[in-house]
Amino acid sequence: MKVIVTENKIQGGAKAFEIFEKGIKNGAKVLGLATGSTPETLYQNWVKSDLNCEDLTSINLDEYVGLTPDNPQSYHYFMQKHLFDKKPFKKTYVPDGMAKDIPAFCKEYDQIIKDNPIDIQLLGIGRNGHIAFNEPGTPFDIGTHEVKLTENTIEANARFFDNEDEVPKSAICMGTANIMQSKKIVLMAFGEKKAQAIKEMIEGPVTEQVPASILQKHPDVTVIVDKAAAQELDDKYKN
Repeated sequence: MKVIVTENKIQGGAKAFEIFEKGIKNGAKVLGLATGSTPETLYQNWVKSDLNCEDLTSINLDEYVGLTPDNPQSYHYFMQKHLFDKKPFKKTYVPDGMAKDIPAFCKEYDQIIKDNPIDIQLLGIGRNGHIAFNEPGTPFDIGTHEVKLTENTIEANARFFDNEDEVPKSAICMGTANIMQSKKIVLMAFGEKKAQAIKEMIEGPVTEQVPASILQKHPDVTVIVDKAAAQELDDKYKN
């Protein structure tokens, strides 16, 4: 893993955009994208740039079950608001939270990923070490699936809703196996609340109890963290 430590999330977003921009200019066509507060500074840089995205395909990590695409808390809505409305892509895929047959849809999404191998995959990390909604204990060999969200994740996401009762209790997400098939991975994390997860991901054992630890086995991972998120790391990573 390559670790880049920045002063703050503003610089972190700019550094992440540099990586995506360089990759796209070097021929990357399929991007795995993420939502939430962490990548917002990346998308802000993206929107301000002159990068043309009309030949690009995006595949998003996850979506809440039960939210329509026009729901302001859906990840469809997030992506339109923060990126796609300003930078149209050739094709965009986000899991269908309203799918009537979720297992069948998950197989379809696996096929989409197989047909469109991801050149660069963007990730965040949860305080419990989850990537996408792959919670601790999720098998490393799993593909796209429905996952019941843990209380920690529901509590962390409650800030986006009027109250915790409105937070969906499950989501459709890419599995760890899908993520590991990506050619390049960029993981972003900011703030001291992510510091322990970052340390366990990079320095701890590879274990399904820390889903992000599997990234140690990927050949091309760049981790972008601010100083707060890097504070628990060994000094050798902080240069």
